[in-house]
Amino acid sequence: MKDRQELPVIDDQEVLSNTGQSLGKKIPLVSDTLPLLQVKELKKNFDLSGDLLDQFRFRGGRIIRHKRYIHAVNDVSLEVMPGEALCVVGESGCGKSTVARLVMGLLRPTRGSIYYRGQRIDKLSEKALLPYRKKMQMIFQNPYASLNPRMTIDQALLEPIRFHNPDMTEGELRERKSEVIKSVGMDPSWGNRYPHEFSGGQRQRISIARALMVDPEFIVADEPLSALDVSIQAQVLNLLRKAQQQRGLTYLFITHDLAVVEHFGSRVAVMYLGTVCEVAATKTLFSTPKHPYTQALLSSVPRLWDDQPRHISLPGEVPTQIGQPKGCVFQGRCPHANDRCRRYSPQLNAQSDGSLVACHGIEEGRI
Repeated sequence: MKDRQELPVIDDQEVLSNTGQSLGKKIPLVSDTLPLLQVKELKKNFDLSGDLLDQFRFRGGRIIRHKRYIHAVNDVSLEVMPGEALCVVGESGCGKSTVARLVMGLLRPTRGSIYYRGQRIDKLSEKALLPYRKKMQMIFQNPYASLNPRMTIDQALLEPIRFHNPDMTEGELRERKSEVIKSVGMDPSWGNRYPHEFSGGQRQRISIARALMVDPEFIVADEPLSALDVSIQAQVLNLLRKAQQQRGLTYLFITHDLAVVEHFGSRVAVMYLGTVCEVAATKTLFSTPKHPYTQALLSSVPRLWDDQPRHISLPGEVPTQIGQPKGCVFQGRCPHANDRCRRYSPQLNAQSDGSLVACHGIEEGRI
């Protein structure tokens, strides 16, 4: 592993775009610096076929073997640059959390590859992954389930750093724990308490502290605000922003809250039914969304100054991930779909403003 580098802090309004790409050119993405994380053509299927005997069917006078899969993630390609916060958004069931778990090695991809600082990590053994575990940490969605109820806060915080730094003395461990717990706005004297003695917001602060204990450079946050009250969400979000500025952290932030994205994200990746529809700098995405699904998604955000909102109503329902439609996954609900959309899947193509859009209509100039 390379030594820890000083990473740039990205301001809320800074636009991160992939320059040097001509209109209509397919990815891979091009950037001036080495991406911290690269995901290439990632695919994940979950087998629903059951036991071997359950897979056989008698059909047309013959015995056939029938297998069913949930196509959770389909050919997802992303890059996360050092110091930024890449937000992945989309409705429930679109594959956001599956991407997060694949990146962290909690799930193995069916196909595709994952690179961290240029090194492929998706096929590494558990032992070979250990050096990367210190650099990559995860904050889970539910603070009521992610902490062990049988461990005190001190035990929960000290366990990962003892494992990854066995040479540290007890005094160094305690000093490190006290520093981190203060940085998330909690009292170190509370360390002998158990998780059930804290509120949801306090538990999420403890989860953030646990992730920071091993001094990571990359954090995957899987909807860390969804189980919290709105007032507490703002506190936790400010805490994550402060940690990014002070420690040079890079985030892969999974969420469905577009208001959080607008405030927190450097860039945004929009997912629909396991595929990436659009990737753009946050300011670009909110000012000029291009993909029809992104336009419909942003039209649902209420604005206080908009007395005549123009909500885009999409016909039909989201298709099942068991039997995905042929061609573009959005073609069944898209008002601009044509025969090409129903037959061929679009690829992410670079636009003049640096965004990436997967849409035949935009490629052909119809939208």
